[in-house]
Amino acid sequence: MPARIPVAATHCIFTPVAYKVSIHYQDDFMSSTVLSQHSHTESKSRQFWQGTVAMLPLSVAVLPWGLLAGSFAIDAGLNPFESQALSAILFAGSAQLVATGMIKAGAGLMTMLITTLFITSRHFLYSVSMRSKISPLPARWRLALGFLLTDELFALCGQQSAQQFNRWYALGAGLSFYLIWNLATLVGIIAGSYIPALNELGLEFAVAATFIAIVVPNIKSLPVVVSVVVALLLSVGLTVLRVDGSLMIASVGAMLAGYATEQLQGGQA
Repeated sequence: MPARIPVAATHCIFTPVAYKVSIHYQDDFMSSTVLSQHSHTESKSRQFWQGTVAMLPLSVAVLPWGLLAGSFAIDAGLNPFESQALSAILFAGSAQLVATGMIKAGAGLMTMLITTLFITSRHFLYSVSMRSKISPLPARWRLALGFLLTDELFALCGQQSAQQFNRWYALGAGLSFYLIWNLATLVGIIAGSYIPALNELGLEFAVAATFIAIVVPNIKSLPVVVSVVVALLLSVGLTVLRVDGSLMIASVGAMLAGYATEQLQGGQA
């Protein structure tokens, strides 16, 4: 009959082995956890820089526009701090140019606020369009991306599905654009203070060029084509006829035409 090993002896034999095995698996677990965390951090960083790079062409295109915003503000009588604050807080190119023009013309505060509201009202549509992607995010993300939401960021992320959308990608794109816009404004403020007649160099074409770069790649459906054509015809025609508020009328008309076309397409389907 084989000798039986006492329980205490068995415990003495297997305890060191079990300890080594447990340490081995703990090390493996800790290593995999660290690698997972590192991979997650690396993924966020990669998405952030991918967004920055994707926004770069539009950021470069907006440089003359930023120069114009800074020089216009100085020309309107704002001091350098106020001029920079306008870009840092308002962060809306077309609204800034109109606002500084109205300041120079001596318009009242309420008139400027109402005009700015109308000019930037398209951002309500952007927000509604991106609601399904932004609303699940924490409040700090919604506030940050809401502040950074521009025509350029919407052009980059607005067409993405909820599955494709990445908050770090959007943050990289929006934040890089914000920094470059403010840097361009600073250069415009300095240049506007020392270079005479900077506003006469034709930099305002950058506004049209930027919107062309945003709109043209998105002309892929009949409603969009109709909107663009109606906006073009109304804006040119009403401007020639010297109708007040021609751009506002053209914008509203284009939106209504695009919406009507989309509804007709849906009804026919």
